[in-house]
Amino acid sequence: MSVQKTVRRITVPQIRNRKGGEPIVSLTSYHAHTAAIVDRYADFILVGDSLGMVMHGMDSTIGVPLDLMIMHGRAVVRGTERALIVVDLPFGTYEESPQVAFRNAAQVMKETGCGAVKLEGGARMAETIRFLVERGIPVMAHIGLTPQSSHVMGGFKTQGRDEETWPAHEADAKAVAEAGAFAVVLEGMVEPLAAKISKQIDIPTIGIGASADCDGQILVLEDMLGLNPTPPKFVKVYGDLGDGIERAVRTYAEEVKARSFPDEKNTY
Repeated sequence: MSVQKTVRRITVPQIRNRKGGEPIVSLTSYHAHTAAIVDRYADFILVGDSLGMVMHGMDSTIGVPLDLMIMHGRAVVRGTERALIVVDLPFGTYEESPQVAFRNAAQVMKETGCGAVKLEGGARMAETIRFLVERGIPVMAHIGLTPQSSHVMGGFKTQGRDEETWPAHEADAKAVAEAGAFAVVLEGMVEPLAAKISKQIDIPTIGIGASADCDGQILVLEDMLGLNPTPPKFVKVYGDLGDGIERAVRTYAEEVKARSFPDEKNTY
């Protein structure tokens, strides 16, 4: 008689309890096949609204609709069994009021099966974070460089270069932690500020272009695989899949033109 092993997903409390412990590994993923690979190594996978730019050729994340996040969220959940899946709430789906945020976050969780949602904003979103958490929706916060606010910020600019701005970022971090967020992404933040915030709050900090002193790190999968020809300066590229895909496609095209590919009737 065989016994089938049940794989249990990493939970929100488990991520929360990693504060100051073993570093938290995370990557983005937008579809089932890559998610299945990432699932073997990541503690949580973020279905980020960056998919608008990475998968759909948008200029920014602003135009990403809720149904697109749900579609990709479903695919990632289907392709995984171990990692906690976190889905971004896209621009315009949570800022209006805590009630609107709850309705959309609940829809995301029900229709994707994900374990948590992520939203951007610090002190200004604390009330909404508290409202969601009190009603059973785990929230990961996101402060520093917040892409959905890039138009207000004047583009994708590193935050904290002027030390006079540090208190505002520190206040944002404390506000989301006190509101009940189980972790917070620190994006595009100067290293000393990110390190300082990581020591000040009691929830895990997840860095992206921030500090190695954060409790975890996240990258966009396509950036670290070399699929983005112009990745952010802070990204370490771990693979050259862009070049590899181009070589494979070029070889295939050459073989088709030369009629040297396998006979179709022998391929099945």
